Amino acid sequence: MKQNWRPGTMIYPLPAVMVSCGETESEYNILTVAWVGTICSDPAMCYTSVRPERHSYPIIKRTGEFVINLTTEALAKATDWCGVKSGKDYNKFAEMGLTAGKSSVINAPIINESPVNIECKVKQIIPLGTHDMFIAEVVNVQADEQYINPETGAFELDKARLMAYAHGHYYKLGEQIGKFGWSVRKKK
Repeated sequence: MKQNWRPGTMIYPLPAVMVSCGETESEYNILTVAWVGTICSDPAMCYTSVRPERHSYPIIKRTGEFVINLTTEALAKATDWCGVKSGKDYNKFAEMGLTAGKSSVINAPIINESPVNIECKVKQIIPLGTHDMFIAEVVNVQADEQYINPETGAFELDKARLMAYAHGHYYKLGEQIGKFGWSVRKKK
């Protein structure tokens, strides 16, 4: 038996990311977001949806730049804290002991402790209701070398111990159960 629920956002799990923004050190801020994802492969594009009343909203709207920083188990407390505290009241980098690093292409800072930093330039803002969607082009990705296999050059993101968000809770990611195309691969 199934129950009918009111329409809602039940597409879980989602990445729990920290979005960093700001042009100068004095306005750098971190916003925790789960409404984030891939839109297009070529050109590489993604989105984040932010409530207009959030402190980061006018910063991203004015600068047209932000960084999606993937989060790990080690960043779980900072991820949650940055999602419930406001940047108008706190310097989130200082409070959480995070390091604002330099982006390669844009002015918004990266979070050095994140294994992957996705530098984004806003292409369009779509008002949707409670949130506005910032559609952005990915202009650069920085990846932590400790997760790059020195022999193969492969990025082994599974070793970063990423976390996910589902219906108000954070979760560790489990073990790999397959990879793209494995269900149709010919057996040797």
